[in-house]
Amino acid sequence: MRDATRGIGAMVATCVIWGTSALYYREVAEVPPLEVLSHRTLWSLVFFGGILLGQGRLGEAFALLARHPGEVALAAVMISANWFLFIFSVQSGHTLEASLGYYIFPLVAVALGVLVFHERLSRGQGIAVALATAAVGVLTFGLGVAPWIALTLAGTFGIYGLLKKRIAAGPVVSVTAEVLLLAPLAAGWLWAVHLGHASEADRAGGWFGTGWKVSLLLAFSGVMTAVPLMLFSYASRRIGLATLGLVQYLNPTLQFLCAVTVFAAPFTGWHAIAFGLIWSALALYSLEALRQDRAARRRPARVGTSGTVT
Repeated sequence: MRDATRGIGAMVATCVIWGTSALYYREVAEVPPLEVLSHRTLWSLVFFGGILLGQGRLGEAFALLARHPGEVALAAVMISANWFLFIFSVQSGHTLEASLGYYIFPLVAVALGVLVFHERLSRGQGIAVALATAAVGVLTFGLGVAPWIALTLAGTFGIYGLLKKRIAAGPVVSVTAEVLLLAPLAAGWLWAVHLGHASEADRAGGWFGTGWKVSLLLAFSGVMTAVPLMLFSYASRRIGLATLGLVQYLNPTLQFLCAVTVFAAPFTGWHAIAFGLIWSALALYSLEALRQDRAARRRPARVGTSGTVT
């Protein structure tokens, strides 16, 4: 099997895990979102830390913290906010809005690139961003409230991506550094909820250890976080960015299907218009990305005056 085929397979597996993760978080719906987030943080640290320790590379995470404390801390805040909001959206019946957020994310990332790095938009990219903006406007007008969950998910993930560009480290090392910073907060919160939980009949927190099913599900959150991230890293080294971006739309598509078919989320006419605009924007954005990728491949190498390729 060629590397590119393996890369696409790994990316599809990544998106299937991400896209169906709402089914997992619905299984722990009785556990408060902040408690689920705390377990996800600690079990991710156990998983990632174990991998790096086995490879003799755990010191790289501490070195990264020493080199980029501010960037790592802000990245940790962004990813924890993103994780929390996704867990909350699933448990509170807003999975459809969460899927919209991950559809919008690529276009938000383009807009952030313009604002932060002063990148120039092509005509197609500009129209795609305008269509996404119109979709948000349609939902705000039609439903009477802005889709804050979608916008915040897209925004936090977009800022997280920008910060990752400034941190020269692989995903396992960088995420380990982030959860290292978050672990004391997560452990402190779990200690507090287990110490002061309500009665068994009216339990408000402290779910770990109350039953084998819920305990295993909470511990499994580390695997749910780590495995797709490692698959994504594997895929990104073997396929082009345009292909990576196209396959990545499988994630919010599966989230959308889970919301509408499994969770029976209400899908109004306003949702239909907004999602239609988003899908049109993503189609245009994808075609533009493919066009730029092909142009880059066809661009002839520059030849220096000595006749050597530069």
